[in-house]
Amino acid sequence: MKSRLKAVRSRLIQLIVLLGTISTTLFLLLRISGDPAVLIAGEGASPETIDAIRADYGFDRSLIVQYLIFIWDIIRLDFGVSLVNAQPALGFVLDYLPSTLTLTFLAIFFNTILAIPAGVWLGAKPGQRRRRVLSTIVSVAQGTPAYVIALLLIQIFAVWFTVLPSIAGTGTWAWVLPTATLTFALSPNLIRVVAASIEETTAQDYFRTAKANGASPSVLLMKHSLPNALLSTTSLLGAQFAFLLSGALITEFIFAWPGLGLILVQSITNLDFPTIQATVFVVAYLVFFVNLILDQIFRFADPRLRKSQV
Repeated sequence: MKSRLKAVRSRLIQLIVLLGTISTTLFLLLRISGDPAVLIAGEGASPETIDAIRADYGFDRSLIVQYLIFIWDIIRLDFGVSLVNAQPALGFVLDYLPSTLTLTFLAIFFNTILAIPAGVWLGAKPGQRRRRVLSTIVSVAQGTPAYVIALLLIQIFAVWFTVLPSIAGTGTWAWVLPTATLTFALSPNLIRVVAASIEETTAQDYFRTAKANGASPSVLLMKHSLPNALLSTTSLLGAQFAFLLSGALITEFIFAWPGLGLILVQSITNLDFPTIQATVFVVAYLVFFVNLILDQIFRFADPRLRKSQV
């Protein structure tokens, strides 16, 4: 019980340090990136109008005062009002969150069902010609940026064959190309990790002993190879999930996907400080809690970690 309370306290401290660091860094970066009052006023605005806007939004105060107000607002989860659409920034960001979460879960799902079987086959069939061909394809795919994959898919399925939309919409088919882009971008890394884990397991003494004792290939795979591979796979999937939660910026921008990545890019372009702050903090919260859940999964799946907590 004490160890669990200690772990919870440690996680809370980590969360406070993480959010404090992010808030300070974000505050300073945003303040040196430009003057949002000029952008809000528009071209040709008089100095008096710009000064009035600075006063309305508090940009005329000293940086220390702005920072203290900023921290107090963050504690109360008050990120202010968007400088572009005059909506509460946090509510505006949360409206776009389900779209990013759905795309994230779809990409992780298809990435898992594609990459794990391919990685198992790749790791269990060393030295074969087909394995070398697949390994070469995976290596090439791993070095291909996501935006290149997106543009290729658009060219093939939206331009040449015109069977899928290239711009986000309300229909089911609008999900296909963004999901496929992220799946193909993530799969090569996961395939290589699973394959390496399978190869490492098959080289262990206990695996060779079980094989010498007549264990069937299915038993060797399900009882010995796959469980060990899934531990490293879970860790990588967690990192990929965190990456996708950040909006997969370029992919969402290319497909005009109504998610966190798109509004973050638009907010940075418009110097919309409140929306940028709200987006970054929502992503930070989600990534933190995803990592927290992954830690619990590891402790459940790995007996060594459970014993260390006793």
